[in-house]
Amino acid sequence: MTVQQNDSRLVSPNSLPDFPRNLSQNSFLAQNGSSPDTIRAILVDDDDFYREAIATELGYLGFSVTSFSSGEPMLAHFAQNADAEVIVLDWRLQNGLGIDLLPLLHERGIHMPVVFLTGMPAVAAEYTALDLGAVDFVDKARGTAILAKRLRLIVQSSRGQPQNDAASSTSTEPAQCGKLKLHPDIARAYWNGIDVELTLTEFKIVYLLVSRAGEYVTYRSVYDCVRYTGFVAGNGEDGFRTNVRSSIKRIRNKFRQLDDGFSDIENYPAFGYRWRGAPSGAA
Repeated sequence: MTVQQNDSRLVSPNSLPDFPRNLSQNSFLAQNGSSPDTIRAILVDDDDFYREAIATELGYLGFSVTSFSSGEPMLAHFAQNADAEVIVLDWRLQNGLGIDLLPLLHERGIHMPVVFLTGMPAVAAEYTALDLGAVDFVDKARGTAILAKRLRLIVQSSRGQPQNDAASSTSTEPAQCGKLKLHPDIARAYWNGIDVELTLTEFKIVYLLVSRAGEYVTYRSVYDCVRYTGFVAGNGEDGFRTNVRSSIKRIRNKFRQLDDGFSDIENYPAFGYRWRGAPSGAA
């Protein structure tokens, strides 16, 4: 027998684990109990069958999952000083879009990695999610094993504090590079004294380029500095290049809104980008 889901996914019950008959409330722990390697995840999805199935499968794969059918109980959960290492949100919820929960999380000081799930992948939705601070955007059709692999890479990167995270640089002193002044402590960039209004993702890219001003930085390095090492997006092994080009285009446009003659970001075709000149050090 095959069960047809609302988002056109096909799931064969015979291919799933033997689920416990009675899941206690909305929390499922890994079958072998908690361990230092257990990843604590929050899952929000309004499809009851899918939510319980995915939480159970992730449990077998070493995750401790607390799940909710909407954003309100999740926010109430965090209000009780609950903790987690990663949040997984369905893109389309019964009472709105999962993306609407991002600013509510940030307002409450909750800044852990957020991954979006969708049954209807769209490039525009992916760009929106990544621009607002999500770290990944996963098609439900990819299956639980792929989701688990990506979540594990994200959490391991967070636990290890990867060196590629430009915004987490040990230096918090303002840096000057020509007309540009960077404030790593507040992730703000100023051009001729005016806030460029970069997103955190865009600031990380600019910070990376300026920290290596005069040198070309590869597409892969630019992408890794805002995601995590080894992540692949888009079509094919080099699909991440499209994401990098789009980010650079948005960054250039923001600078050009302040300065029509802005040309400090240069491209080396098929290789990467560089910031012209050299930084003058702490300002």
